[in-house]
Amino acid sequence: MRGKYIFGSLFMALLGASIALFAYTRIIGKPSVAVMKDSSGVEIKDARALLTSFQMQEGQVDFTYAAEQTVHGVVHVHTKTMMGAQPDNPIMEWFYGNQYSKPREVSGYGSGVIISNDGYIITNNHVIENAESVEVTLNDKRTFTAQVIGRDPSTDIALLKVKADNLPYIRYGDSDQLKLGEWVLAVGNPFNLTSTVTAGIVSAKGRNLGLIEGDYRIESFIQTDAALNMGNSGGALVNTKGLLVGITSAILSPSGAYAGNSFAIPVTIVKKVINDLKEFGEVQRALIGVNIKDVDAEDAGKQNLKEIKGVLITRVIGDGSADDAGLKENDVIVKFDDMAVNTVPELQEQVGKHRPGDKASVTYLRNGKEATVPIVLKNVAGNTSVVTAGMGGEFVYGAKLESIGATDKRSFNVDNGVKVTDLNEGKFKDLGIKRGYIILSINGKKVKNPSEVREFTNNEKVLKSIGGIQSDGTIFNYQFGN
Repeated sequence: MRGKYIFGSLFMALLGASIALFAYTRIIGKPSVAVMKDSSGVEIKDARALLTSFQMQEGQVDFTYAAEQTVHGVVHVHTKTMMGAQPDNPIMEWFYGNQYSKPREVSGYGSGVIISNDGYIITNNHVIENAESVEVTLNDKRTFTAQVIGRDPSTDIALLKVKADNLPYIRYGDSDQLKLGEWVLAVGNPFNLTSTVTAGIVSAKGRNLGLIEGDYRIESFIQTDAALNMGNSGGALVNTKGLLVGITSAILSPSGAYAGNSFAIPVTIVKKVINDLKEFGEVQRALIGVNIKDVDAEDAGKQNLKEIKGVLITRVIGDGSADDAGLKENDVIVKFDDMAVNTVPELQEQVGKHRPGDKASVTYLRNGKEATVPIVLKNVAGNTSVVTAGMGGEFVYGAKLESIGATDKRSFNVDNGVKVTDLNEGKFKDLGIKRGYIILSINGKKVKNPSEVREFTNNEKVLKSIGGIQSDGTIFNYQFGN
């Protein structure tokens, strides 16, 4: 009996070992290729990220896969701009000679992100704004002249193109799926030293810093503590799977260097702007047709709200999308297309994903009661047509005007003004105003945006004076009779 018992035990042990060995060879013996799928729906046909996560001990985070997948998709952007001549100043010329008053070449730099193997590159608008030439240097040190396909000051995004094939590129992720505390990497090429990588976490979403100017600006930054410096502008913010979730754009620092607060434009906004620029050459910006503000404690009390959240409509523009949908002043928007929106930046981000003509839904509170209505979004001209080149800005007296950006403010040492970016037949052209001129004042009043030019001229009816700066830096000031 004892012998049979030993034999039976031995047989069962051998059988168990055989089954385990068979299972092991079936699993381990296969090639280490798997398909990962993250919440954005982007497939990663590489098992390394998955295997790395299995190998890491609890609490550890590994960035090697994401870094290796992205460093070659980030480039250095080098710009050259001719700065206008300084206004005549005999004292400065006595000290520095006539070089003081001559135009001079100024270099700028930043980073960019390759998004396709045929050479399309994203960067910040403020990196290439006013540039007369743009060069990009790849991580392998090859240099190309870049063409500016289009730019959008309202989101601080620009699209470049180089003539090259089979380039490494970074795939889009989904910034809507980012969570506070999630690890992210900032990949940039700030000083043409090949790409650099820093890590941090998502500190906040939907930040509005007031950095972007213009009537249709969209600011809904991702805040992170990944270390950034000025040359990182236009670089990539990626998740641990190596997918693009943002374009790094700004730092908040008293010294101008990294101080723990860095900001990126969400890829949901970036992707839509880039697709528009590639397809139309102009951003197809959808508008609700309202003036809005964040709900505060006073608003919550007046509107019988249970919580202090949502976006308050302070004005409904006639014949706009909101007006057509039946929205009214003092309605509080709490959802857009079923996405909760608690602040103005969050609402702007959701609307910014759409084009004119798109249908969406708005959930709002009125007198404490919730309702949802369908809405058809319109463009800047108040219709649902495709926006063509020239419609993206505001024309006054035949000139297309845009609020000046940070580069022009620094270059000309001004804190306000609008720039002439295009010129058709009209009064401004007759006066000798040219493309590149900056208008500082109209009828004795400082102007900060194109709408003020229209307002201060009583909708192009009254023009008594105009002052500004020519593209060569000299001042002009025209006075007219009554």
